[in-house]
Amino acid sequence: MVHSSPRPKLPLPPPLVGSEVGSFTEFTVTQRIPAIARKVVVENNFSPEINTNLESLAIELETGYLPILKNDTGKDFLDWNTYLESYKNQRWIDVPWFFAETYFYRLILEITHYFRPGIWQSIDPFQLQKSQGLEASLDSTILLCTQVNQWLDEPQSDALTNLLYFALWGNRVDLSLWSAFESDRSSFDIQKQLAHVLVNNASQVSELLTNSPVNRVDFVVDNSGFELVCDLCLVDFLLSSHLVNQVHLHLKPHPTFVSDAMIKDVHDTTSFLTATSHQPVTSFAHRLKEHIASGRLVLSEDYFWTSPLAFWQIPDTLKNELAKANLLIVKGDANYRRLLGDRHWHLTDSIADIVCYLPTPMVALRTLKSEVTVGLQSEVVEKVAKSDPDWLTNGQWGVIQFVAEDI
Repeated sequence: MVHSSPRPKLPLPPPLVGSEVGSFTEFTVTQRIPAIARKVVVENNFSPEINTNLESLAIELETGYLPILKNDTGKDFLDWNTYLESYKNQRWIDVPWFFAETYFYRLILEITHYFRPGIWQSIDPFQLQKSQGLEASLDSTILLCTQVNQWLDEPQSDALTNLLYFALWGNRVDLSLWSAFESDRSSFDIQKQLAHVLVNNASQVSELLTNSPVNRVDFVVDNSGFELVCDLCLVDFLLSSHLVNQVHLHLKPHPTFVSDAMIKDVHDTTSFLTATSHQPVTSFAHRLKEHIASGRLVLSEDYFWTSPLAFWQIPDTLKNELAKANLLIVKGDANYRRLLGDRHWHLTDSIADIVCYLPTPMVALRTLKSEVTVGLQSEVVEKVAKSDPDWLTNGQWGVIQFVAEDI
């Protein structure tokens, strides 16, 4: 891979690692990730040999060393060989957390023969959770699609801003925003939710999309399930309202981080929505299919999105593609960690000074699920830390951070 400069303007702090005692990173590498490997065993009908290898991986994570990656014919095998050079003979807990996580998910695919044609036909080891997530959120999906249809029929000034909030909180189905759907508009109580947005540049993003000529928006997608439905509702609104001519979705080329969305997950989602008996949902699904068929909604994948690389190490070909967009939307916690290189930045560091390598204006929509955050005011940090000791990792707080400088 050819990687681009520039890098962040600020000096790079050290990466998060699993050996930091008492950290969320340590808990993730030694407890959460092994549990994911064991869940893959429970949720699939793999062979005893595969299940034994998955259990061995789970055991190794706490104190063991990184295994080598066998050549499983995956397109990224040679790239991974290069990535691994720096970390040979190191323990899982001693390598950068972002590397450990991305490599763990890549090993899951090697163990389960994902890339070997004719053996398992590329079984997604996380498919059950993806399907259950869609089915469990159907009631919320009906409500949201109903609202989007109303906004398209009767445009309202706050529609786009509200859809940004849904995209932000889309991984939570128990939204306090649901009062938006009551007939009495005065009961549209988003104040409680707004108080949990630590940086809120939603109005600036809305202004860019409504007051400037926007030909193209690129969207680095996070999770499938209800979160993807929320993202697609935002995309549909932008395209159906003709605020944007074209949207490019950047999706994962293979299963990773359990629920991260792939191209097939977008198609699975539209098929699932089409098969419901709820008119607002089927109308939304048909619009999505039309957007794809017309070329206004483009689904793309790249192995950079499943690599352990920081965002500023993006290949030139992909960076040049992103440069064609008028706005880059970066969704979710893992993508945010990639933006920041998953490093120990200070909470008040300027995000603009870190993501200055981006070729186009960017907005990060991210709920906090790891100890990597920047761009906060010191008084906000002080206040939220007092009210919620786990605010950095419990997914109850979010940011909508807009960086407008076109580098």
